[in-house]
Amino acid sequence: VQLQASGGGLVQAGGSLRLSCVATGGTFSRYTVGWFRQAPGKDREFVSAIRGSNSITYYADTVKGRFTISRDNAKNTVYLHMITLRPEDTAVYYCAADSGLILSSLRLSSQYDYWGQGTQVTVSS
Repeated sequence: VQLQASGGGLVQAGGSLRLSCVATGGTFSRYTVGWFRQAPGKDREFVSAIRGSNSITYYADTVKGRFTISRDNAKNTVYLHMITLRPEDTAVYYCAADSGLILSSLRLSSQYDYWGQGTQVTVSS
């Protein structure tokens, strides 16, 4: 599976962006897709994930209520709609996919086999 993330950009605090992650190869509906982010000097952190078969969603506490993950299996695409953005949301955002994640693993970046190249999100104050 190859992943291509896009949609990042520069936005003012309080603004919104929608990230997209397009997958090619494999049976997309089998994969859990996660979004992670990494700010300069910090570890990569979990943001959100969505199951392939039933679209159950998961969020980090820091983004709950502001970010919404969704997927369109017909388009092999997962979206991350981000509103009320804050300067601390500034990071490179990566999408990742894996077909064999159990619940306790889907927030761990080390458990995902496939990664996109990342898209920069910058939120100015």
